[in-house]
Amino acid sequence: MAERAIDAATDVSRTIGEVAGGLHAAVDRLTATIEEARKPGKPLSTVAAITREAPLASLFVAFLFGVAVARRR
Repeated sequence: MAERAIDAATDVSRTIGEVAGGLHAAVDRLTATIEEARKPGKPLSTVAAITREAPLASLFVAFLFGVAVARRR
C-alpha cells in the first residue's frame, strides 16, 4: 500500500512538472509577442502613445468597449 502511495505521489509530481513546463513555455511566447508588439510602429506602441496623449478619452473609449462587450453576453 505504501508503494502505491509513493507511485501516486510520483505521478502527481511528474504531472505538475509537465504542467508547470507548459505554462512556462506559454508565458515565454506571450512575453515575446508583447515585446514585439511594443516596438515603434506596432499596435501596442500606437495604443500606448494615444493613451499618453489623451488618457481620459482613452478611458472613455475603453469603458464604452466594455459596455458593448457586456451587452452582447
